[in-house]
Amino acid sequence: MTLTFGLPSEPSKMAAANDGEARVSQRPSIAIGAGNGRVKGRRRAWLLSGVVSANVLILGCALVSGSAFSDVNVSPAEVQIFLTILLLLTIAWMLFYTAYTAHRDGAVLYKDGHAGPIWLRGGLVLFGIFSLIMDVFKIANYTGYTHCDSAVKIVYPAVQAVFILVQTYFLWFHAKDCVQVQKNITCCGLMLLLSTNLMIWMASVTEESLHQTDIPDNNTARALEDNDCHCSHSACEIFEEAYQYLYPFNIEYSLFASAMAYIMWKNVGRLVDEHGHHHHHPHPRFRFQGVLLGPTAGLVMLVAGLATFVVYEVDVKSSHPVTKWAALDMHYTMNTAAACLMSASSLGGLAVYWLDKRGHVSGKNPTRLLDVALLLGASLGQMVICYFTAVAVVATGIAGETDALNLACSLLTLAQLCLQNLFIIEGLHRQPFDEAPAPAVFANAQAHALEGTLPPAGIAVIETKSHSVAMPEPTTQPGLSRSWKRWALKEICAFLLLGNIILWIMPAFGARPQFDNPIGLEFYKSTMWVPIVNIALPFAIFYRMHSVASLFEVFLIS
Repeated sequence: MTLTFGLPSEPSKMAAANDGEARVSQRPSIAIGAGNGRVKGRRRAWLLSGVVSANVLILGCALVSGSAFSDVNVSPAEVQIFLTILLLLTIAWMLFYTAYTAHRDGAVLYKDGHAGPIWLRGGLVLFGIFSLIMDVFKIANYTGYTHCDSAVKIVYPAVQAVFILVQTYFLWFHAKDCVQVQKNITCCGLMLLLSTNLMIWMASVTEESLHQTDIPDNNTARALEDNDCHCSHSACEIFEEAYQYLYPFNIEYSLFASAMAYIMWKNVGRLVDEHGHHHHHPHPRFRFQGVLLGPTAGLVMLVAGLATFVVYEVDVKSSHPVTKWAALDMHYTMNTAAACLMSASSLGGLAVYWLDKRGHVSGKNPTRLLDVALLLGASLGQMVICYFTAVAVVATGIAGETDALNLACSLLTLAQLCLQNLFIIEGLHRQPFDEAPAPAVFANAQAHALEGTLPPAGIAVIETKSHSVAMPEPTTQPGLSRSWKRWALKEICAFLLLGNIILWIMPAFGARPQFDNPIGLEFYKSTMWVPIVNIALPFAIFYRMHSVASLFEVFLIS
């Protein structure tokens, strides 16, 4: 009788090995199968939600565009009924997600650390506050017409105010979610949210266009309506003028919310580690120490821009032609100078990046891709206005100083947009600067000599009475190179950031040289020029705001 202690026979070894190989070979297939199923599930959800969005947007576009013309039998009240239903459906889904979907087991296993940065959520809250004020002014204005106009005009801004509150809360707390359950419902809900914000944006742009543009047919129809319906209190004109100035903030709020909803939609079913990007590159801290030239020059340009903007808004409405044309000349001169300085700064920043040897960030992230897409897409709005203006000026002939300044402003703005886009995109894709290594101190440099070794390169040996100390040489090229590059990039970012702020303030708060200067209306006629400006200008305003946020992020990375 033979006994074996702990040593398996050869057949058992082979069986165990075969069994282990079988288990190992099955695991990748299971993982690949699960991965393929997850990808198919995401694509199915995206396709279904895309169908929902397409139907909502096409129907909304038909209603909103139809209400903009008096010869189409679609009243503004009917459009507001459609938007109110859309808002109520979206509010119901957001409450369902917050109360039920987000609290299910395994609903949100991961969060995208890049999504919903604080500047984006902060801007959403800021624009949301102004949008709420706009809705309050609308309600106060339309209460004076309840005796002769539809009550929907009061219900719609009230529902929109509730929508803004719920959506701001929803995006503030859930913008980073990567949902893993109810993917079809969540994708459809997020696409409904995106479509609703785009419809609000379209309706706001249309209403602002009708307010700022003189369209004879529409004004005649409105005049007839005003003869039949008068406000019951004396503050109607004040409230109407007040909420008209707040439309740009509501437009920006809708664009911000649309961008955040799109990121959430892309992250449905995505598996990403919340802190994966922080593991290798810690979140950069805000440091303003040593940065003086860029902020100072930027503040000077900001103050000068505000001063010229105030004078322009007052003088351009003057009945004296000389005063009006002088205001336009001043506005074009200010924008031309800003474009020149910002173009030079962006070009200098690109030169610094050419000398910089930092690597580029690897890997794809939907938030970073969206940042670049929004930057390039929104800049098309300003580029469209500049190119159309330049063509009009050249085709009609440069008749005077105003035309020359208008042409120069358009061309230099185009150059500034291209250079700034290149600078921002290159900065967003660079690795953050590493901190400089601490100086090496050797208690006894003679030990290196006795052992036949030398101190590391770039280390100067300083002899003292008690011991020798090895300190970094003052002429160390890598350290100095890194230091001046960081300083230059921070100065450039600070200047461009403040420059974009003033270029955002002027159009956002009512500067419309495209309409104050009649060359566009005379060359393209109102039926073409008005839609071009009122569709492209909100994107140009959004571009400046998005550039400020992107430049701040580049400042942190630098």
